[in-house]
Amino acid sequence: MSLRPFHLAFPVDDLAAARAFYGGVMGCAEGRSSDEWIDFNFYGHQIVTHLAPGQVGDRASNHVDGHGVPVPHFGIVLTMEDWQALADRLHAAGTEFVIEPTIRFKGQPGEQATMFFRDPAGNALEFKAFADDAMLFAT
Repeated sequence: MSLRPFHLAFPVDDLAAARAFYGGVMGCAEGRSSDEWIDFNFYGHQIVTHLAPGQVGDRASNHVDGHGVPVPHFGIVLTMEDWQALADRLHAAGTEFVIEPTIRFKGQPGEQATMFFRDPAGNALEFKAFADDAMLFAT
């Protein structure tokens, strides 16, 4: 069975800022939109930013490998090359990282490159990569 695209809808408080971030900084192609929402192609998956002021900016976190990981968060597993290119793009755009691009669980099963940052509405995103994708669910 082939992996099907996921769909994720989440709140933002400014559609113009969402368009600039997801379309401009992240490079996600825009799909349909209205005055209330915008679809984006998120690495082949569909994300939708919905205008919902007052519903954004959760700031909870959990301790993982010495870092305060934002909860909730979403993202995608990239190839190591694509992960590095995105990290470089985000640095060039002046993105403030919650957790700077780093290697987590170094020398252990599941070793991964990871980075966390927030969109303009405060939604947390994590992008990760594995030298060996077979380690994605390693215990």
